[in-house]
This record gives sequence, structure tokens and C-alpha cells, in this order.
Amino acid sequence: RSKAEAAAIEKELLEDYRFGRQQLIEIWGHACAMAVTKAFPLPSLPRKQPTVLVVCGPAQNGAIGLVCARHLRIFDYEPTIFYPKRSPDPLYRDFTTQCEKMDIPFLSYLPTEVSPHAALAARRWDAEAGGSGGISPDVLVSLAAPKECARHFLGRQHFVAGRFLPYDVQKKFELNPPEYPGTECVVAL
Repeated sequence: RSKAEAAAIEKELLEDYRFGRQQLIEIWGHACAMAVTKAFPLPSLPRKQPTVLVVCGPAQNGAIGLVCARHLRIFDYEPTIFYPKRSPDPLYRDFTTQCEKMDIPFLSYLPTEVSPHAALAARRWDAEAGGSGGISPDVLVSLAAPKECARHFLGRQHFVAGRFLPYDVQKKFELNPPEYPGTECVVAL
């Protein structure tokens, strides 16, 4: 799907189905955390401390990152957040407060061992063109349904988090969602 289709799906969820912005961000942040636990299970992490760096921008994906970090903390990971350009949005400030109250540290700068990778991650991975922005992620999480960029994804795992979508929305936008086993909200393609 294109950026325009993704925006139309989100608009329909917000306006017609009366999902709230906070509700959607919470669903997507939880789904991202679930994808991280599947791609990087706790026992597979090399250190005694299962640390995860969550890099958040000022827009909606940054808010999703904050929620993801909170859920990872609940799942016994040790997230640290780099959120250099904070949004003035009161909802995003609430997500920040939740992370702070859960003792998730916020970095004011990136440690040197992650700076080169984060510098790439800070660039936008274009939703239409894919990796042209200089990012080659190991794991991709598609929220609701894969975007055009997923065609160019060459990483290890691609997850879809769209089980919450009402059937009529799936049908209207011809999403053809994957089978979600059991009660899973995220599935690897």
C-alpha cells in the first residue's frame, strides 16, 4: 500500500470507527514490542543485561517507539530511549512520562558504539521507495499492512501487526491479511 492508502486507512479508523489516536499508538507500540521479542528473544541476547536502544523522532512513529519501550520494559528487557527532538504534543508527553515513571533511561546523546548506526536510523526510510534513505534494517514491522517499501526489504524478518483491523476495512482496502495463529497480534511473513 502507498502512503496515501496508509493515511486513508488511519483516517477511516479514527473517523469512522472512532479509534482514538492514543488507542492506535498503544496497539502499534505493543505490536512493535511483540515483534522485538520474537526477533530478539531474551535468551538470545548476548549480555547479562538485555538492553535495547529505542530511537524516537518527534512524530507519531516516535510515540509508537515510546510505547514499544514501555512494553519491552514490562517484558523484562532493559530499554534506553534516545529522543532528541521531543514533540510538544500532550499525548506524546504522557507517553514520555510513563517511560520516565518506569525508570526507563533517556539518553541526551548517543553512545559512540551505536552512533554510526543511529545516524542512519535517524534518516527517514521512505515508505514508497524503501531503503533509499540509507537504512537497511534487520527487522521490519508493518503496522496494519505492509507499505510499498516492504517490497525492497532485504532484512532478516518482516512482521505485520494488523490483526486489530475491522474486517470491512481489510475488505475495502484489499489488504489480504496473513493468518494469525492462535491469539497472536503480530505474525512474521
